[in-house]
Amino acid sequence: MSNNLVADLWESITQTSSTELLAAAAGIVSVWFSKKASSWVYPTGLLNTIIYVWLSFKIQLPGEGVVNLYYTIMSLYGWYNWSRKDLTEKPLVQISYATSQEWIQHVLFFVIIYIVLYGSLSGLKEYFFEGAIPWADALASAAAFTGMWLMTQKKIESWYWWIVTNITSMPLYFVKGLRVTALYYLILLLLAFAGLHSWKEKVKKPHA
Repeated sequence: MSNNLVADLWESITQTSSTELLAAAAGIVSVWFSKKASSWVYPTGLLNTIIYVWLSFKIQLPGEGVVNLYYTIMSLYGWYNWSRKDLTEKPLVQISYATSQEWIQHVLFFVIIYIVLYGSLSGLKEYFFEGAIPWADALASAAAFTGMWLMTQKKIESWYWWIVTNITSMPLYFVKGLRVTALYYLILLLLAFAGLHSWKEKVKKPHA
């Protein structure tokens, strides 16, 4: 069983377009830079998101397409925000925990985005995207919307939302036949746990 799975995965890799492989590689490098709290997360991420905007609509995952378009816009903002420095050349935006009030705002933001996306995707499924999976696509996308916004603010909690996004996205892409992308999200999931640990350590040791 496991040998068949490995063989199927290898076959999928060999049949995967160079464009998808490039997007996956750029995404992994981007998350690695994010783990390091480096502003290089954004230029590398832009390459990933632009490709996935096109790919998501192609395989009838419009919610993922919208979220990658959002990633593209927020990457430009995040790149600017992370690059800002004070008079001593220290970054103005530092890694920090969200307050209780901010947590409530984040959850409300997630719920609103989920409801809007689910309703929109359900309508699109009926008329344009018969292969869409509204509830799962909306869940992954709403979590990603929330995680991306928090990442531009260097909030540790952004990693929790990335974990939800990656867990949801793996089966979503697998059932669409994009096994390499499903594997890509598994790698991102592991990096998200590593990033969460790394950012917590950086808060304990501000100069690390």
